Amino acid sequence: MEQVPYMAQHHSKTFSKLTVEAPALDRGLAVLEALDAQHAGMTLTEISTVIGGPKNSTSRLIQTLITRDYVVREDATMRFRLTGKLLRLGQPRVADASLVECSLDTMRMLRDAVGETVQVGIPIGDEGIIIEKIESTQAVRIGVNIGLRFPLHNNAPGKVLLAFRHLKECERTINRIKLTRCTARTITDKATLRAECKRVTKQGYATDWGEADEGIHCVAAPVRDRLNVLVATLWVSGIAGRMPKSTFASVAGEVMKAAGEIERRLRT
Repeated sequence: MEQVPYMAQHHSKTFSKLTVEAPALDRGLAVLEALDAQHAGMTLTEISTVIGGPKNSTSRLIQTLITRDYVVREDATMRFRLTGKLLRLGQPRVADASLVECSLDTMRMLRDAVGETVQVGIPIGDEGIIIEKIESTQAVRIGVNIGLRFPLHNNAPGKVLLAFRHLKECERTINRIKLTRCTARTITDKATLRAECKRVTKQGYATDWGEADEGIHCVAAPVRDRLNVLVATLWVSGIAGRMPKSTFASVAGEVMKAAGEIERRLRT
């Protein structure tokens, strides 16, 4: 069973020593940020080096994070990585139900309707982050990792998270972000990106055809709360041969219908 990597991004952060009131808490947060920047995980030595602390105190911090289920150690590689717990903390909620809990049944129905991998993501600053996925049942499928961050300019879910922001915030974000080219079809011009955002808001969904990764197509729609504020994006990712551009409109209809059902549950 083959998986095709999707929107593989490498993120790095620079950590600096700051004057803080709670040094232990600061170092613990530095560990989390270091691991967030390295999705393949890190060794104890690597973490200690990045946060600038001795191994013994870094080890105690990590053990506490493991106990509280924020970090896990892979026995085969002895590398530490983040769990999905942090992603669950800031999700929109209705009563005791989180965004993911309101989405899972609908995501499965969408997956069955289109036959491709379905994901839901939320905005994190000038990026998006995948918080849940339902994989395709196809032999060759899109491989995604929960917690993967993605930019806002070169993929359908990112375009949704950008275009459906408040107009002034959308413009400020476009002025801030770097439009890195990933394929020959990536939007790298800010005027073109502005025009694309207008198109996305007008039609109610976004698409990309190999703009982030060659051979991978995506269709995404917004998910709003009861105040009509964007809280997430729902999207389908498929192999270009199975989901050509000619299918985008029909797939978009299914995605928007599913996003509407998630909105209904969030507003109930």
